[in-house]
Amino acid sequence: MIDRDSVLKKVPLRANPLVGFAPKLHHFFFGLFLVQFALVWLNLWMPFPGFGDARWPNGVLLALTATTVLSSLTRQLPTQNVLLASVIIMLIAGAIQTFGAKTSIPFGPFLYLPEIRQLLFGPLPWTVLIIWLVAVLTARGVGRLILRPWRKARSYGFRLMGLTAGLVVVFDLGLEPFATHVHHFWLSNPTHAGLYWYGTPWVNFLGWAGGSLLILAFATPSLINKKPVKQPPDFYPLIVWLPVNVLFATGALTHQLWVAVAFVVAQCIIVTILALRGATW
Repeated sequence: MIDRDSVLKKVPLRANPLVGFAPKLHHFFFGLFLVQFALVWLNLWMPFPGFGDARWPNGVLLALTATTVLSSLTRQLPTQNVLLASVIIMLIAGAIQTFGAKTSIPFGPFLYLPEIRQLLFGPLPWTVLIIWLVAVLTARGVGRLILRPWRKARSYGFRLMGLTAGLVVVFDLGLEPFATHVHHFWLSNPTHAGLYWYGTPWVNFLGWAGGSLLILAFATPSLINKKPVKQPPDFYPLIVWLPVNVLFATGALTHQLWVAVAFVVAQCIIVTILALRGATW
């Protein structure tokens, strides 16, 4: 009689062809992201033939940014979790943006300009939903680096949500001058707010903070790693955060928006120091 267990022990196990595929896929998209970023960044200084005032290079860069962020997450989380979190983020962001466009709440009155519809496809400006996706996920990743020394604290989850919302506001402070003055993606209409950031009322940033908290309340369960194994710090959110903000600063610099340049440079330095300090704690 043949001993089945002894036979199985002698048969070599075949390696799973999917093991290691996620990191390779991420490196591929990350490389494309860096190349497209370099082209768009250089185009701000000296327009290329075929680029000029074209909108598609920015749309391609945005799509690659979102793709590299999502592919980075698949190295730590199941793919279905990443997709579920992405759908949640974009659905809630879409509802917030639609409600805001119709009622001026919570961002104040604003108007999408035709330029943003030319980035990807329309009539719905899907670009805005992808911006939310990139802002929330990169901010959360950077927040995890900063709060790494306190990851075992009982209040860690609430701290991470609050810090993520704050970083999303910081992200939007760099985005608004780039979107309204450099590329004219949208326009904030005048209000009685009394305090503006390059034409954007202060209530807009409260809207981004509140919207981020609402998104995180529903998306966080899908973004929690259920494995008890301790993982090394993930620097990719910071690596994506910095080029995107460098693009914001460069656009502001080419249009002589000096306060915006100073703010973006300062926040990049501070965020980098805090993230590296937290990661090496």
